[in-house]
Amino acid sequence: MNLTPLPRSFYEGSALEIAPAMIGTLLVHRVPEGTLAARIVECEAYRGPEDLAAHSAGGRRTRRTEVMFGPPGHVYMFRLYGMHWAFNVVVSPEGCPHAILVRAVEPVLGADIMAARRGVEPGSVRLTNGPGKLCAAMGLDAATYGADLCAPKAGALPEIFLAPGAAGAKVCRSARINVDYAGAWARKPWRFYERGNRYVSVRPRD
Repeated sequence: MNLTPLPRSFYEGSALEIAPAMIGTLLVHRVPEGTLAARIVECEAYRGPEDLAAHSAGGRRTRRTEVMFGPPGHVYMFRLYGMHWAFNVVVSPEGCPHAILVRAVEPVLGADIMAARRGVEPGSVRLTNGPGKLCAAMGLDAATYGADLCAPKAGALPEIFLAPGAAGAKVCRSARINVDYAGAWARKPWRFYERGNRYVSVRPRD
């Protein structure tokens, strides 16, 4: 398993190109109990300020969204329904507030640790088949906000990063989930997922 952080250049392009490229990559989090790793199997692209489904719609720049306006390759965290955390990767050139929400992952390392955090069986699909679930399983919360996915700390690996995954994932796309408030933007096919993976949060019609 190659647990080498992806370079900054991976995050510098278009959100609509990076999001499907993230399918199959590994989300890695080094926690006190050990190293956790999971394959990304579902994500969504958000392209503010024009995208009305994005938190940066209309150029909205607040303390919460500030990291999206900065350099690519950093983490944007937000609360879902005021209860659960959601993990996002900031992409595109600095000043373009684009981000990619990771909606579901498939555990590949440290599943027992994730299961203990979630209180479910290690092999259960409920472990990480949703944005809030994966954050709880992998220990991602407010402290993760703004983390640099590329920069090492004191010569060691970053605490959190994306690493290359095995090639060959069949990537499909659909409209994004739970963004009906965004009107026509809700119909944009900017959700990407691995066909046939049981951890995908909402079953596709394929």
